Amino acid sequence: MPDTAPDTPPVLRFAPSPTGLLHVGNARTALYNALYARQWGGTFILRYDDTDTARSTDAFAEAIAQDVAWLGLAPDRVEHQSRRLPRYDEAVARLKAQGRLYPAYESEEELEAMRQSRRRRGLPPVYDRAALKLTPAERAAREAEGRRPHWRFRLDGRQVVWDDLVRGRQGVDTATLSDPVLVREDGSYLYTLTSVVDDIDMGVTHVVRGEDHVTNTGVQIEIIEALGGFVPRFGHHNLLVLPSGEGLSKRLGHLSLRALRAEGEEALAVASLAVLTGTSLAVEPVVSLEALAGKIDFAKISRAPARFDPAELSALTAATLHHLPHEAVAARLEGLGIGGGEAFWLAVRGNLARLAEAADWWRVVEGPLAPVTAPEDADFLAAAAALLPQAWGEDVYPRWIAALKPASGRTGRALFHPLRLALTGRESGPEMKALLPLIGREKAAARLRGESA
Repeated sequence: MPDTAPDTPPVLRFAPSPTGLLHVGNARTALYNALYARQWGGTFILRYDDTDTARSTDAFAEAIAQDVAWLGLAPDRVEHQSRRLPRYDEAVARLKAQGRLYPAYESEEELEAMRQSRRRRGLPPVYDRAALKLTPAERAAREAEGRRPHWRFRLDGRQVVWDDLVRGRQGVDTATLSDPVLVREDGSYLYTLTSVVDDIDMGVTHVVRGEDHVTNTGVQIEIIEALGGFVPRFGHHNLLVLPSGEGLSKRLGHLSLRALRAEGEEALAVASLAVLTGTSLAVEPVVSLEALAGKIDFAKISRAPARFDPAELSALTAATLHHLPHEAVAARLEGLGIGGGEAFWLAVRGNLARLAEAADWWRVVEGPLAPVTAPEDADFLAAAAALLPQAWGEDVYPRWIAALKPASGRTGRALFHPLRLALTGRESGPEMKALLPLIGREKAAARLRGESA
C-alpha cells in the first residue's frame, strides 16, 4: 500500500542546478516528488536553483526541461531562483534585524587553518564564531583592509527533531555544526537560504531528497522557524550508486538521462528502475507513471545504497516495450514513419529490445524486401504461393498452413522455416500468424516466387 494520504493536497518540488546534465540519481529524486504529488492530487514544482551565475547556463536549463519531459513529468509550475532575488534580499534583511545573520571576515585559508588547529586539539572542526566577538571598530578595520564579509546564520545550538518520511525519527544537534554561510562575500546567496525562502513562499509541504541532505535539515528547520515559515515534512531517500559502489556525478556524466535516451532506453524503464531500486519492492516493468506512482511507499525505501545496474536497465527496457499498449507508443511510431496501427504493434512488440527496431519490422511488412530462398525449396515455395488464400484476414496464416501442410508433405522446420525466410528475409521474429495479414497477398505471393516486393 502507498503512504498514508496527506491531510491536504501536497506541494512538492524538484530543484536542480542548471550546471550539468541530469543523471538517474537526479531522476530518482524528481520522480519521487512528482509521482507523490500526482498520487495525491497535489502540485509539482520544477524550480531551477540558478543563482550561481558563474556555472548556471540556459543550455543546461533547457536540457533539464527536456529530460523532465522525457520522463513524462509535467510540472504544474516552473520557477527560477534567479528571478526571485528581491525576496532573498527581504529575508536577509529580516534575519539581520533579528540578529541571526552576522558578518564574518575570515578568508578560506584562515578558516582551514582554524579547522586544522581544532582537529589537533581534539575538537570538532566547526566555526568558532570568532566574528561574533568583533567590536564595531575591529569590523571597520577589516573592511578598511579591503575585506568584504560573508554572512553566517547563528544557529540555536539545539537538538532539531523531525519525523522523516523514509528514516523515521531523526535529530540533528546544531551545536555540532558550523553556523552556515547564507551570503557570499560578493553578495550572492547560497542554496541554504534560497531553498528555504522558496519553500516558504511556494507552500511546499513535503521535501523529498537524497540522504546526503539529512544534516542540512536541522539547519533549514532553524532558518524556516526564524523566518516564521511552515516546516514541511522531510524525507531522505538512499542514493543510487554504480554497481562498483561509486556515486553518480553530473560532472563525470554518469548515466545521464540524455545519454540513456540516445541509447534507446525507455523512459518508463528508467523511471521504474530509478524508483524501485533500493526498496523492498520488486523492480518490474510498468505501463504508465500512474501505475508507478501507486507503488511509491517511502517506508519501503532501504537505508543501504541502491545499486543501479545499466545491464538491468536494458533488460527492463525490452520488458517494458513488451507490455506497452499501442496508445502508449502510437505518436512515437508515427514519428518514426511506422504505420500498421495496433495490429502491427501487437505483432512486433514482443521481439523488440528498443523501440527503434520496430522500423526494421515495418520495412519487412511494407517492402520492398529481397526474399531469402534456397534452390531446393523453389518448388515448395511456388506451391505455397499457389495455395495462398484469396480471402485475406487475420486468420489467413492458419488457413494457408492447413492447406499447404498435406499438399507439400512437409512438417515442422522444413515447412515453416523456408516460408519465414521468403516472407521476411529473417531467420526468426514475430509470429507469422500476425505478420502475414499485414504483408498482404500480393507481396507475399511475389516473395514466395523469389521476387523483391
